[in-house]
Amino acid sequence: MARISLAPRRSLLFRFTEWYSKRVYGKVLDPARALAHNPRVLWSDLRFEQSVAKWKHLDADLKALAEMATAASIGCSWCMDFGHWVSRQRGMDVRKVLDVPVWRDSDAYTPLERDVMEYAEAMTANPPEVVDEQAERLVTSLGEAAFVELTAIVAVENLRSRMNAALGLSSQGFKDQCEIPARGAVPGSVSA
Repeated sequence: MARISLAPRRSLLFRFTEWYSKRVYGKVLDPARALAHNPRVLWSDLRFEQSVAKWKHLDADLKALAEMATAASIGCSWCMDFGHWVSRQRGMDVRKVLDVPVWRDSDAYTPLERDVMEYAEAMTANPPEVVDEQAERLVTSLGEAAFVELTAIVAVENLRSRMNAALGLSSQGFKDQCEIPARGAVPGSVSA
């Protein structure tokens, strides 16, 4: 349960955010509702997220896996829920989306994807547990620009996930809308 009211004052900024959120996501995002209690924080977050959305050096699937591995490490159910939905909307392989929390035991991932998720977890640990060999493998595979973007997106997801978890935000039901088969379901069937 959220630790803050999700019914902020309906300022002009929040009304615009509601309109945009409903248009793009079909509902108002709970993090926006929470941040709207402080319009400067909401405005800064919106501008920041617009800027982050323009980063294009890292492959979109690798970026999504890094974000979800980070969110899973922190335990942010809101971020995992939204991450599932966004990834499926983009057409990411269903199995890769579902197996993020258990990626070490899944054969769904390439060696590079495994390196990305391992790096995300190592960065998220407190204190960070990144080792030189990890970074070297990723720089070699991705190039320096994409490696910097990977590092930055993991840091951004740490901000998002830690803030959402601390505010008590939980799954908002996005996963239920993205046609991800339930574990053990027959391929082609859809979970409710």
